Amino acid sequence: MSTKRIVQIGLVLSLFVAAFVSFYASANPDGLEFVAEQVGFLNTAKDSATGSSPLADYGLTGLENERLSVGIAGIVGVLLTAVISFGLFTLIKKR
Repeated sequence: MSTKRIVQIGLVLSLFVAAFVSFYASANPDGLEFVAEQVGFLNTAKDSATGSSPLADYGLTGLENERLSVGIAGIVGVLLTAVISFGLFTLIKKR
């Protein structure tokens, strides 16, 4: 199987996971947030500078349907990561 084909399959699988499976991710806090809660300094946390961005909190701001919001945000994230990665790989390859 060619490298190009493997990358295509990986991209399709990533898009599928981002669009459909990501909605079922754990709602429990991540490791750092959990420790901050246990130790007692979670209330000192500040909002992120990007907290008001359109894709903040793993969803699309302004979209009422939570499942659709998370799916679209996941797809946008995968596509942005792919475009940036392939762009960087192309620049590196030329050198």
